[in-house]
Amino acid sequence: MSEASTAASPAKIKGENSPLIMSILPLLILFGGAVALLWLSQKDMASTYKYWEIFVPIVAVISLISGWGQAYVSDNNRLWYLIRQLVQWGLLIGLLYILNTQGIRPLLSDQQYTGIVLYLLAFTTLVAAVQMDFKLVFFGLFLVFCAYLIMVPADNPTLIGVGNQFGIADPQTKPLTVSMALAAVGFVASLFVLLMVRGAMSSKRAAQRRKAEA
Repeated sequence: MSEASTAASPAKIKGENSPLIMSILPLLILFGGAVALLWLSQKDMASTYKYWEIFVPIVAVISLISGWGQAYVSDNNRLWYLIRQLVQWGLLIGLLYILNTQGIRPLLSDQQYTGIVLYLLAFTTLVAAVQMDFKLVFFGLFLVFCAYLIMVPADNPTLIGVGNQFGIADPQTKPLTVSMALAAVGFVASLFVLLMVRGAMSSKRAAQRRKAEA
């Protein structure tokens, strides 16, 4: 191997192996953002649904970037992955645009519209997770919980069931506490998958370096 290749290798390796905190940060943004928006929604639904709309492209960008490394590990065509993701998230954003411009939004209450946005975001996230980035499954399921909690704020059986599992007394009066506990579980599960993916990426890159050096 030439001196130029040898000199370039450390820089390339350094660029490929990003710090763990940079991989964890997107998960913190997703789960933390969802919990914060859920809390705001419970305080004032009318002024919060727009923040959920802004949250949609944020999730889309994080999903796109997060699945990029997974595509590398799985030896999938990255261009085809990019096209699928753009179409998938573009359809969701386009649907929300239609709801707001074709006279459908005024027919829905703030609660109904927020719930619909959350359900659509949750199912789109789950599709993206099943296609490529499995760790987003836990975030998608958490969004389903948030959507159901918004649509059924009183006597919510899921809230009671989850609260009882965590040993939270009278969970029906503590939706934020239950949500935070569930978000913490989802974050830990997602982090576990993330560490597995990083390990697989490191192994694959090490194998490629050994092959190049041979």
